Amino acid sequence: MMNITNLQNNLTRTFHRVGFQLKKHSPEIMVVAGVAGAVASTVMACKATLKLETVIEKTKSNVNEVYEALENPELAPEDYTPEIAKKDIAIFYAKGGLEIARLYAPSVILGGLSIASILTSHNMMRKRNIALAAAYSIVDKGFKDYRGRVVERFGEALDRELKYNLKVEEVKETVVDEETGKKKTVKTNIETIDGIDHYSDYARFFDDGCAGWQKDAEANLYFLKRQQDWANEKLKAEGHLFLNDVYKMLGIPATKAGQIVGWVYDEKHPTGDNYIDFGIYDLHKLNSRDFVNGYEKTILLDFNVDGNILNLI
Repeated sequence: MMNITNLQNNLTRTFHRVGFQLKKHSPEIMVVAGVAGAVASTVMACKATLKLETVIEKTKSNVNEVYEALENPELAPEDYTPEIAKKDIAIFYAKGGLEIARLYAPSVILGGLSIASILTSHNMMRKRNIALAAAYSIVDKGFKDYRGRVVERFGEALDRELKYNLKVEEVKETVVDEETGKKKTVKTNIETIDGIDHYSDYARFFDDGCAGWQKDAEANLYFLKRQQDWANEKLKAEGHLFLNDVYKMLGIPATKAGQIVGWVYDEKHPTGDNYIDFGIYDLHKLNSRDFVNGYEKTILLDFNVDGNILNLI
């Protein structure tokens, strides 16, 4: 009895697991089915066209027989009047049309179902994206509220330190004493960031795989500054800009998140910084400092996105 119960439970779980996977991948399945159906519909229409000439010739032949009977009354029955001939012609045309409809009906129906399948898949993905955007909006709002409470209780300095994972590093440098004119070594504390944990999920490398990158650090810095200026001009002109739009300017592949997050420009009621920053001049990042100073030709850009802007546009 126990074995039977376990078997039933295993079958039930397997059934629901398979059902869940089918539901999860249903948009992709419906798109594939729609494309396959469209191809099959085209093939069926081509086959139907091969039979079309036979149907048309048959209809023409029947109609010509009617006209021949009208022109040669001696070949037609005595009671065959022009009114009856008109009815026969109408019947032959109707039968021909019906035959043509029967030829193409399967391909038309299959084509319609294929289009419906693709549209349904699109609708499902649209609803999922809306749900994803809503979920992201909730998380983003919660994080911003949390940071607001940190600033309110502990101040902006601590919030900045935690956000960027700032570390105080002691640096030795040689300077010239103004009074004696002799060189001396002094110690200075500077804020630095170690590792890459402080970078957001939207950070991307600007390297030799990107449009505009050259083997010249100064040229790369100039290019990024111009692209950043262009992005800000577009933001002001259009009122919003998605992260994928900026990625495209730099030759960086688009991402799923990039079609949701971005910037909104509102001079009176800003929802963010009201400007786009690539993170080029971040003094707390060693990589940025080396890039700006010309020691590095590649830089890891991190963008100051406002978050999910679909509900802000």
